[in-house]
Amino acid sequence: MTSLMPDISDAYETLPHLPAWVTRGHGETLEDVAFLSGAALSHLHLVLKRDAAPHALLRERLSLRAAELRVTHSGRPERAPDLRDAVNLLRDGDLPGPAGEVYLAWRRAVERPTSVASLHRALPNHAPEALERWLAVGQGAPVARAADVLEAVLAEAPRAQLAALILADAALAQALGWNHLVPLLSTGLKRAELRLTGTELHLACHRALHTAAIEAVRLLTDLTRRTARLRAVAPKLRAKGAAEAVALFLSRDAVAPAALPLPDRAARRLCDRLVQLRAIRELTGRDTFRLYGV
Repeated sequence: MTSLMPDISDAYETLPHLPAWVTRGHGETLEDVAFLSGAALSHLHLVLKRDAAPHALLRERLSLRAAELRVTHSGRPERAPDLRDAVNLLRDGDLPGPAGEVYLAWRRAVERPTSVASLHRALPNHAPEALERWLAVGQGAPVARAADVLEAVLAEAPRAQLAALILADAALAQALGWNHLVPLLSTGLKRAELRLTGTELHLACHRALHTAAIEAVRLLTDLTRRTARLRAVAPKLRAKGAAEAVALFLSRDAVAPAALPLPDRAARRLCDRLVQLRAIRELTGRDTFRLYGV
C-alpha cells in the first residue's frame, strides 16, 4: 500500500491558521461581536486569495450545507446524502423534488461570478428587476449591508427565505470584493433569527458570520490538503479523459461515474483507482449508484 501513496508533504501551500483569540472569542455587545466577525472574515479573505485553495469545491461544499440547513428548517426529512442523490443522479426529464430544487438553487448561485443574471438563474421565480432592487438596499459596511438585504427581502416576501439568504450572501460577497458568492450567513444563521430586525438582526448576522467564517477556513484547509493528494496522483493516470475527470473532482462536491468524460466501465475503474490511491472517497457506502468526491 505504501507504494501507492504519493509524497504530498510539499504538494500544497500551508494556509495560515486562525488566531486563538478569533476562534475562542465571545462578545455580547454589537461592537465586540462585529470586531470578531470582522477578524474572521478578514482571515477568510486572506486564505481565499491562495492559489492552492480549491475555491470552487469550497463553495460547492458550503452550498450543500446551506441547502441542508434550509431543508431542515422547512421541516423536510432530507439530509446531505439525500440532496446529493437528488441532484447528482438526475436523468434527463427527471425532477429533483422540492429539496433537490433548494440544493440546485444554491449550486447555481455559487458556480458563476455573482451578477443579477446568475442570481436569476438560481432564483428563476423572482424577476431580475426585483433581485437588483433588493441587492441595492444594503448600505455601509459588508455585514450591515447583508443584514439590510436580508431584512428587506423578508419584509416584502416573508416566505422567500431561500432568496433572502442567497441575496444576503451575494451582497456580502459584493461588499467584500469577492467574485463569487460564498454561503456564510446561510450556514450560520438560525431559523428563529430570520425573524429579527434592526440592531438585533445585525448582531445575529455578526455572530453567524464569526462562526461561519471560522468553519469555512477550517473546511478550506482540509480541502486544500485533500485536493493536493489528488493533484499529486493525477500524472500517474493513463486513462484518456483522466485530466478532465480530475478537474471535475477538484471543483464538485460529488461526481457520479456517468458524469465523467469516459466510457462507463472506464469511469468506474478510474474512480476505483483514485479511491485505492486515497485521492478521492466513495461518499454513499452503496454498491450501486455510487458518488465520489474529494
